[in-house]
Amino acid sequence: MSLATLPFRHLASGKVREIYELDDERLLFVATDRISAYDVILPDPIPDKGRVLTGLSLYWFDLLDVPNHLLTTDLGDLPLDDDARRELVGRAMVVRRADVVPMECVVRGYLYGSAWREYRAGGGPTTEHLPAGLEMGSELDEPIFTPATKATDGHDENLDEAGARTLVGDDLYEELRRRSLDIYRRAADHAVSRGVILADTKFEFGFVGDELVLVDEVLTPDSSRYWPADEWESGKTMPSFDKQYVRDWLDSTGWDHTPPAPRLPDEVIAGTRSRYVEAYEKITERPFTEYLEEMGA
Repeated sequence: MSLATLPFRHLASGKVREIYELDDERLLFVATDRISAYDVILPDPIPDKGRVLTGLSLYWFDLLDVPNHLLTTDLGDLPLDDDARRELVGRAMVVRRADVVPMECVVRGYLYGSAWREYRAGGGPTTEHLPAGLEMGSELDEPIFTPATKATDGHDENLDEAGARTLVGDDLYEELRRRSLDIYRRAADHAVSRGVILADTKFEFGFVGDELVLVDEVLTPDSSRYWPADEWESGKTMPSFDKQYVRDWLDSTGWDHTPPAPRLPDEVIAGTRSRYVEAYEKITERPFTEYLEEMGA
């Protein structure tokens, strides 16, 4: 089954998702097995990745109990043939249509990745409020809100606080900051109780009418950096349950982060899948196979 044959109007393709219009109020979000790195879609999919992202998003939506766009994963009332239904189960969500806020709401509890590189180089938008003397992987005294532009093409651009306030307005900025930090703190507390550190993550929000809701995926290995809690050490490169494994392999090839990306070896594909599944199983404390069986995948 090709997603191109679905009997719905195709609205958009993201790096991972395909979005279809069901009617004026509902959309169909489909998480594919595509994987991107450095804002480039890689040529090889990761088996079951879309189902891991969807399963974890469903778990967090339920656990966090915050206003969000999810309506159902039941596809029973949609005009799908058997092949399409089999392909979509476990990776598709029917959601409320929302006007998305054009800003990525990034929260960091640890100094790592691009924020560490920026800090080490003398500072910038994501590290403007941090003290001197931190190391790579340092736990921050308090999580920080470091928003970015939501680019339709190319790379997102980090925003300083003044730029973010200009983009969305003071009132909405404060509300997005408050909600993002609250969700991060609660998710991080839950994750660490399962032996996992939520180092950083990003959220997206949108308006359904006048209601501000959490949209897209939430707290998945694609949008978050997860580490094994028992291996954390400040100043050390951290193993992860996310696509950092893929980024590290790509960097070892000398790739310059411009398309086309190199093909992934079979062992990198298998290793990436196992890390995504491990993230799901650690956080939910249930076998991923149970999710697949429950969804009929």
